[in-house]
Amino acid sequence: MEQIKLFFQGSAFGVCSKLGEKLHFPIDSIRLFFIYSSFITLGSPIILYVSMAMLMKLRTYFRRMNNPILFD
Repeated sequence: MEQIKLFFQGSAFGVCSKLGEKLHFPIDSIRLFFIYSSFITLGSPIILYVSMAMLMKLRTYFRRMNNPILFD
């Protein structure tokens, strides 16, 4: 059971954990919000989640491009 939990946490882009760190809010509560709201609204928060994940990936990509130490 623990391996399944670690797999999904690692492959879920880290959106909930990043939001929890920024907002000082429990990560499990944010995950439950996304899960329950996805069931209630027929999946529309999934679009928000994926767009936030893409923004996070773009942000790290541009940070790596602007860091001259990584290209030595």
